[in-house]
Amino acid sequence: MTTKDSLTVRTLTPEPLSRDAFAPFGELIEPSGYGKPFDDQDARLDLSGGTPRLYIMRSPHHGMEFERITRHRKVTQCLGARNDRDWVIAVAPPDDARDAPDASRLKAFRIPGETTIKLHLGTWHAGPYFTWDYVDFFNLELADTNQTDSEHYSFADSHGCIYRFDIG
Repeated sequence: MTTKDSLTVRTLTPEPLSRDAFAPFGELIEPSGYGKPFDDQDARLDLSGGTPRLYIMRSPHHGMEFERITRHRKVTQCLGARNDRDWVIAVAPPDDARDAPDASRLKAFRIPGETTIKLHLGTWHAGPYFTWDYVDFFNLELADTNQTDSEHYSFADSHGCIYRFDIG
């Protein structure tokens, strides 16, 4: 069993969010004009693996570090802050041929409060993280995502490390 004191701390500095930078992990859902037709700026969702569930997830502040990362292979999960509060997330690109995320491709992004993200099928993610007491998030996934489609990977067990966000 690994103790927290024996773990190496690795720092992730969130980079600014852009469509191009986030493209390997997902898509951005940003405010658009009323009545705008569907186009290439809209997220491509896959909710075909079950019953879609849209709910408001109240997340308490739980620090700014993680040792575990998760992926969902059946749904393109969407997350957006309801309170217009910035937050951060760590992501690694999907790769069905691997049982573990590619730690060399792990990135962190600062998500502006007015932006929602859509994660590609299988994108590894840790978060949301923030400095507020709590943030309410719109969360679009499947009704049973957390029971049947949450695959976890522990950096503490596999790499002897935790990741900490450096938000300046």
